[in-house]
Amino acid sequence: MPIPTPYPIHVPLEVLDDLEDRLRRTRYALDVPGDDWSYGFDSHYLRELVTYWVEDYDFRAVEARINELQHFRTTIDDVPLHFVHERGKGPDPMPLLLHHGWPWTFWDYRKVIGPLTDPAAHGGDPHQSFDVVLCSLPGFGFSGPLTRRGVNFHVTADIEHTLMTDVLGYDRFGTAGGDWGALIAAQLGHKFASSIIGVYSHLPMPLSLYLREHLDVPPGIRFTRGMPDPSEYGQDEQGWVEQNARFVRESGYSHVQRSAPQTIGAALADSPSGQLAWIAEKRLSWADTGRDITSVWTKEDLITAATIYWVTNTGASSARYYKETMANPWKPSHRRFPVVEAPTALGVFPADIQLMPRRWSEKYHNHQQYRVHNRGGHFAPYEQPQIYLEDVRTFFATLRC
Repeated sequence: MPIPTPYPIHVPLEVLDDLEDRLRRTRYALDVPGDDWSYGFDSHYLRELVTYWVEDYDFRAVEARINELQHFRTTIDDVPLHFVHERGKGPDPMPLLLHHGWPWTFWDYRKVIGPLTDPAAHGGDPHQSFDVVLCSLPGFGFSGPLTRRGVNFHVTADIEHTLMTDVLGYDRFGTAGGDWGALIAAQLGHKFASSIIGVYSHLPMPLSLYLREHLDVPPGIRFTRGMPDPSEYGQDEQGWVEQNARFVRESGYSHVQRSAPQTIGAALADSPSGQLAWIAEKRLSWADTGRDITSVWTKEDLITAATIYWVTNTGASSARYYKETMANPWKPSHRRFPVVEAPTALGVFPADIQLMPRRWSEKYHNHQQYRVHNRGGHFAPYEQPQIYLEDVRTFFATLRC
């Protein structure tokens, strides 16, 4: 088995100098009269962000804060994997594997790592501490460069199971995630249920999400065009159907990334302002921003995300994750129901991109906890860290020996 190597983050000066030079020479798209984000990323705000990136943003200061965490790298099945491994400070920490998605980075979890690993230092119960393992997805950020084909969410689940059990030595562990991370966590709870203490998902979705044929539809649940039929939604969930439809209408990014990731990748590899716009536009529309991006995201955090993708040149490989899900389809490891047999908790955040009915969720998962929150969107551990922490702590407290 590979041995993890300490991996303090340090971006070479010449990479940062090249980035600044490109930013200073940014050529902007022609403005749309009366632009209000309805055509994509607002060009006026993009100019403001690029100016901040050049004149005020201090990556070395951010890098120093990033390095307050313990970073490691390893290679499993020819896939480079960067991960944070923070040991819990309580009497009996539970191992917990966290996942991000696209267009996230590991840094979007920074608000919850300290409270999870050292709850006593944050006013919590030391008996609720966790050993946190937080991976950058293969082909994302410092888990690059990824040259192997076929790596998607269910392959990632296999790789991370190896990391947790064979490399880090945990017999059993909990897991949590949103976006791609929700699918990885669900796959772990599906394929490796005996190894999984519990699954917390803040974006419950079927593992067959991107497939034409859905072999994992629970008995008695009607599906229409890959999603539960509107009749499956309860009276208090009727607005969710239209929210799902709005997401489908704006999901051109997904069609691009799962059909021609190298084409968009060519632009992302050459233009840092383009990389920023491509990922930050979704941070407006997928977070609970009320169409005001500054209500959730600081300039520093938007720029840090773009910088991580840029300096690692992983715009294309992160986009390719979508293509690989289509080219290497998920197959069920068993045909039993619930599909996710590990104990599962679900957190529903009202501004998230897709909202599944409780009737489906209860049949698809080994359902132990279900909470519908009144605020928050796609980036729950960043947007609503206290709600996220309460969900995770309450659920896993019931599973501690």
